Amino acid sequence: MKKQLIKAVLFDLGDTLMYSPDAWGPVFERAGRKLEDSLCQNKVKVACDNFYLEFLKQLDLYYEDRERNLIEISVMSMLQNLLADRGMGWVPESILRQALDEFYKVTQMNWKLEPDTIPMLTTLQNAGLHLGLISNAGDHQDVIRLVELFDIRKYFDFVITSASCGYRKPHPYMFGRALEKWNLLPDEVAMVGDRLDADISGAKPLGIFSIWIRRREGDAQLEPIQPDVTVESLKEVPPLIIEQATVSN
Repeated sequence: MKKQLIKAVLFDLGDTLMYSPDAWGPVFERAGRKLEDSLCQNKVKVACDNFYLEFLKQLDLYYEDRERNLIEISVMSMLQNLLADRGMGWVPESILRQALDEFYKVTQMNWKLEPDTIPMLTTLQNAGLHLGLISNAGDHQDVIRLVELFDIRKYFDFVITSASCGYRKPHPYMFGRALEKWNLLPDEVAMVGDRLDADISGAKPLGIFSIWIRRREGDAQLEPIQPDVTVESLKEVPPLIIEQATVSN
């Protein structure tokens, strides 16, 4: 019988390869103030004492909408629309980029790389597997900066974010983009992620081998789609991939 090899592995980023040690509420408040300060310094006529509260409120609504429709318009577009609604007109993208960079400088400090991320990625790369990153994120540059800060960009053939492609996992578009970049079939690829409702629910129906890392998540029984395999840590992934690398057809 012909055997199909797993040739590549897709990874989620947040709460899979990295984690957030502190509660996000205070972090987002500090980040929002930095965004507001940047806009005011660039003479965007926002209320320079409470605009950050409007921004954070709109950000929450944006997060809710994208979870329902799986469409990612990007935080940049959301901010531009908010300013337009407040009578600011069209603000140059360079000014918005600067403000968002200040925002994400704060949130990036609340992400820590999992201790087993680099050993796991190194082992898989040395084994000749292709690696890719697909992340649900409202700002592509934020993700690129994070993987650069953690010095893990070198492990990935590509980084695809929902902000860069317009759709969020579990929408099949993100997974399709990854398969096209590698020119691989679904059963030649594995997906490692922490979200049953995004990573696993997106990968498994397509025939991608799904690995759920549950150390920072809840009970798999709460979701209708179950992973092919469940692990507690990233160090379990390399031997599992090797074990599952030959699947009889």
